[in-house]
Amino acid sequence: MAEKSKYFKDRYDVIVIGGALAGMASALTLANKGKSVLVLEQHNLPGGVATSFVRGDVEIEGTLHEMMSIGPKECPLKIRKFFDEMGVDIEWLRVPEAYRFVDGKTGTDVLVHPGDHGNFETPAKEIADACGDPDGALYRKILELLQLCNTVYNSVNVLSVTHMSKVQMLLKHGEFVKTAGYSAKEVIDSFHLPQKAVDILSAYWIYVGDVLENLPFTVWAVLMADYLGYGSYVPKKFSHEMSLKMCERARAMGAQVEFGQRVDKILVKNGHVEGIRLANGIEIAARYVVCSAYPDKAYTQMVEPLSEVPPAALKFVNAKTIGVTCFSVVLLLDKSPEELGIKDYSTFYAAKGMDMKEIWKEASTDGPYNYITSICTNLANPGCSPKGTCVYSITNLPRPEGWFNVTEENYDEMRRKNAEYFIDMESQRLGVNLRDHILEMVIETPVTISHYTGAYQGSIYGYMHTMDDHIVARLQMGEKENFIQGLSFAGAHQISGDGMGPAVTNGRKGAKIILDMMEEDAKEGR
Repeated sequence: MAEKSKYFKDRYDVIVIGGALAGMASALTLANKGKSVLVLEQHNLPGGVATSFVRGDVEIEGTLHEMMSIGPKECPLKIRKFFDEMGVDIEWLRVPEAYRFVDGKTGTDVLVHPGDHGNFETPAKEIADACGDPDGALYRKILELLQLCNTVYNSVNVLSVTHMSKVQMLLKHGEFVKTAGYSAKEVIDSFHLPQKAVDILSAYWIYVGDVLENLPFTVWAVLMADYLGYGSYVPKKFSHEMSLKMCERARAMGAQVEFGQRVDKILVKNGHVEGIRLANGIEIAARYVVCSAYPDKAYTQMVEPLSEVPPAALKFVNAKTIGVTCFSVVLLLDKSPEELGIKDYSTFYAAKGMDMKEIWKEASTDGPYNYITSICTNLANPGCSPKGTCVYSITNLPRPEGWFNVTEENYDEMRRKNAEYFIDMESQRLGVNLRDHILEMVIETPVTISHYTGAYQGSIYGYMHTMDDHIVARLQMGEKENFIQGLSFAGAHQISGDGMGPAVTNGRKGAKIILDMMEEDAKEGR
């Protein structure tokens, strides 16, 4: 007989495996519908990579650069709306610019600011002016491209929550349908922009982790529209504020959240979830589970018995390509940004030129990496560190396979090689030796991510959005990929994919799948 525990109920409506942003969004959504919810998190705190750490008595943001889909109070976008609806009170700070793009080979150096409320005139003008635009023709082309991005973005927001036939899609979302089968490069090329403009417009590609030839235009359009049309935001008290307040609110809504509880098995009988088993042997009954672990792990290691895993589920995970992981150096520096000559919150730096194929090739190695994004947190959140100091991070998002050969013996050398390269590269660009100003330093590697979160291959971005597998196909195939009744997934590997904003959306999607399953089971008398 399986071991029981006095700390858990005999049965829950839904068990959520994982207390990161997606898991907490699922818990909030389900609790808001009156469901009995248990959240089980293996760590002693919520958030996953949405976390912070303390060095030298200073709390430092762990991973978040910027959040999309927030918007101002007077014009909230979907993530702010969700938090407001759930009673999760976050103090958001708008990031002052979109990004600075610097190309070390061509000398291109341009600062791009976002528009407001879906207005793209400001970024279009700045990009056009940087390329030389005496008659305004380039400005009009870039503006037209960004407005197309916004149309697709609005369609995705509708279609992600509204089921619609292909005919209805064509009638109501024509631009979305027309561009859905094309790569970002193919659509951008149709506007006949100069290469310099294309390079500037391509800066964000590191955040989705695929070259423009293989990146669906739909995904690129959503990214560009959100960041350049509405601006990005950060929580004043770091990304950990989100997970902590989501947890607090979920508990207030009746959800039970337990930490230090690792789920080893998802128990399945006759094709339907029956419950879970913890690492300590305790079994907890529930007919529905939202799983934050990757399907790769769930279908090969967690479902018990494995005979309950349909062959189609294994084909599904084998057909997916794991997205990028992370290498980041986070520095606490002994002077203010002004004293160090740091003027920008966010900078994309192509040290050896914006050759995306070469950069992508580099990303499949263990480094060093020559395309980086640097963030000075103080320029969006002035109170994030003591007066006279600043927090500066330097990041690349490599492919997981570059770190497959890491060993206990070579790990320190691989880590040091990249950290030193990043610091020296940024020192040269800024014209200040950062080494002379380091008070504290934290190095985050793919191994760090894998150990801390258990994420498959250390991935932070789920499955890559490619021309063979992207949000359009996922929207169409989503219902056919629920291989076990009562089991859904919430995390970077869900439909929306990359980033913290999408993680919240993915959590809501995982919960909606469960609510639909509950309704289906009720109709079928199961």
